[in-house]
Amino acid sequence: MALDLDGFDLNRIGPDFIEDPHPVLHALRARQPIHHNADRSVYLTRYDDVLKVYQSRDMLSDKTEAFGEKFGRCPLHTHHTTSLIFNDPPYHSVVRKLISGAFTPRKLAEFQPLIEEIVDRLLDRVAEMGELDLIEGFAKVLPTEIISFMLGIPEEQRTRLRGYSLAILGALDPVVPAERLAEGNRAVEEFGAILSDLIDHRRAHPDGAAQGEVLEALIFGEHEGRQLTQEELIQNCIFLLNAGHETTTSFVGNAMGTLFDNPDQHRLLLDDPDLITTAIEEFLRVESPLQIGNRLAGEDIALHAGTVPKGTYIHTSIAAANRDPEVFADPDRVDITRKPNRHIAFITGIHVCLGATLARIEGRIAIGRLVARFPKIAQNGARSRVPLARFRGFATLPVRV
Repeated sequence: MALDLDGFDLNRIGPDFIEDPHPVLHALRARQPIHHNADRSVYLTRYDDVLKVYQSRDMLSDKTEAFGEKFGRCPLHTHHTTSLIFNDPPYHSVVRKLISGAFTPRKLAEFQPLIEEIVDRLLDRVAEMGELDLIEGFAKVLPTEIISFMLGIPEEQRTRLRGYSLAILGALDPVVPAERLAEGNRAVEEFGAILSDLIDHRRAHPDGAAQGEVLEALIFGEHEGRQLTQEELIQNCIFLLNAGHETTTSFVGNAMGTLFDNPDQHRLLLDDPDLITTAIEEFLRVESPLQIGNRLAGEDIALHAGTVPKGTYIHTSIAAANRDPEVFADPDRVDITRKPNRHIAFITGIHVCLGATLARIEGRIAIGRLVARFPKIAQNGARSRVPLARFRGFATLPVRV
């Protein structure tokens, strides 16, 4: 029976959509690729349309006005209008240049042995446990450790990071309950205070940075004589947490869930560990940690099924684009040998993910070594999803190794 798409509204989705959005996304892409929501925003589900929006300089990311209406004047508003992602050139260009000092080839070369060391240590702990929640015991600890090294966060404060990240990112869903807004504001304030102290300390002791720490590069980096202000440093460090924490946790969890659901692909990877590189791309395609992006149309934009007028708020479905049959053969089938694989899990255009290379390194090491060390790893009970529409991941994933 055909789905009733006229009754679909992205701002009123329920748990069924969060659990499995693809039946609705497939129907939207085929029948209403420019879907109009009740608030006059549109939801795009075709790959070429989503790509065109991301590559157009006329599609705006600045959310100062939209977030003002959504949040009011509060810490969440300050964060999301100061950090890199929700801004346009020229501010975006300057801040991106300054932050990119944390992701130079030299820094990335430092990260690899650090990630290998962290992963091996965590896998030793997994072996001791035998049975565990893979999210709690591995997937969320990995980025916590990496980002803690990057930002110089003391060990006693690291357990708070995922809670901060989920609270801040959860406030970006289309509809946000008052209690979630309060949690998000509290997270920005608490983590901001921690970061302010760390930044002050590193500014006073620039030579004390440990391997993999990037605070010094952020604090003292310059672009055309411009440095990040204290507020910009704080909010963009929060951005680095959000960009690298929940998405990495979900990336690892989603990848393993995909292997559990596709034992033939699990066996293929066990038989040929060198397939980890293409496997990573396929995991990112079929279960993108970031599911929905946004832009504001600064000018009219002509898309496949019509023109979206200037001033329209656009939701882009990365999840739907990455399963578009016009681009990906047999798109619902998991194929860890898939080539080419032109997924847009890391978006594209001027807002392409700054940490994409680091994320791929983390994925290859973490997922590759987890599968190789525990070839009999299997799901061990019911799993549950994080109850967010914009970000896709598991809240729990019980396994035995």
